Amino acid sequence: MAIANKITEGEIMPTTRISTATKIMMLAGAALLVQGCTQFRGHQGYVGDAQLIASIQPGVDNRESVQGTLGRPTFTGQFGNSDWYYFARDTQQLAFRNPRPTAQTVLHIQFDNVGNVVAVNQRGLENVARISPEGDKTRTLGRETSFFEELFGNIGAVGSAGAPGQGGQGGRP
Repeated sequence: MAIANKITEGEIMPTTRISTATKIMMLAGAALLVQGCTQFRGHQGYVGDAQLIASIQPGVDNRESVQGTLGRPTFTGQFGNSDWYYFARDTQQLAFRNPRPTAQTVLHIQFDNVGNVVAVNQRGLENVARISPEGDKTRTLGRETSFFEELFGNIGAVGSAGAPGQGGQGGRP
């Protein structure tokens, strides 16, 4: 009976202590969860210097001087070596979402037949196409047929061209 009196008086209270290891594990778990919400930044392509790009002048530079100043191009024109492209894109991504472009630079250098620079054009983020597809189907022109029309649609149409008496190659009239 003495123990029951002590419990009711508050002298013997059970205490639960969280160990230091458990606290560290909970803190590490919370840090991992918060880390999943950070933004990732990425860079793809050419890393250029604005002063070097501005130094390329039409009528003054040629292929060798451009390659010596800017390096090899990211890619060349499809139909010849008269167009050089230097491409760079910065992206930003949140957790598991798709990356979206935040900055883009496309430097297009055109050469004449001799190899001299004819034009230098620089474009930015305004050339990025934003496509938002609708659902998981692409609409096409033509008939919309059901599964059963596709499955049974050719019944009776096979073999009629070469059947005897139809003017085909199958037999004599």
